[in-house]
Amino acid sequence: MIMQLYLASASARRHQILNELNIKHQVLHVPSPEGEDEPILPGEHPKEYAKRTAHEKLQRALQWLGEKQSKTAAVLCADTCVAIDNSILGKPENNAQAAEFLQTLSNRSHWVFTAQALSFNGEIYQSLSSNEVVFRKLSPAEIKAYCATNEPFGKAGGYGIQGQASFFIKALRGRYSAVMGLDIYDLYQLLKQAGLHQLCFKST
Repeated sequence: MIMQLYLASASARRHQILNELNIKHQVLHVPSPEGEDEPILPGEHPKEYAKRTAHEKLQRALQWLGEKQSKTAAVLCADTCVAIDNSILGKPENNAQAAEFLQTLSNRSHWVFTAQALSFNGEIYQSLSSNEVVFRKLSPAEIKAYCATNEPFGKAGGYGIQGQASFFIKALRGRYSAVMGLDIYDLYQLLKQAGLHQLCFKST
């Protein structure tokens, strides 16, 4: 049986990771909900925020697919949250906010939490990875130059580990792919739990 895996995410980086793993999939463009995108609840810990947001994305994707398709398809969702001092840094809205985020991260360590949710045959499988990233001290000129690349936009925390922000990263205690947006190790564990590991290790 040919299994259809849907990636319900607009992230080009998650799509890229699955392509590099040779995991056949289709990107599912689920309409965004009305109101604030991925709101943070009062007093919500960044870990809980990431898990809740990934689960809500999955529920919207299943609803959008419809009852018949959602029962037979495998749907994958993920959310990546950047946090420092338990404060969540979302996606910067402009250059000034991007520069503010980078200044906050400068010469400090912060956490990147990546939550993943997979639905198959009416079951939901979830994972959460915690990754510590350490930035070296950034100069105002470096922050300005990085913001001018437009890389900070559309990325939690205002940076992408796979891009030019790698110049800033002094240490990583965790998994590179998780900081990029999709934890490969956890993904395989979820696929195994769902009995979908046949999607991996396919010959090219």
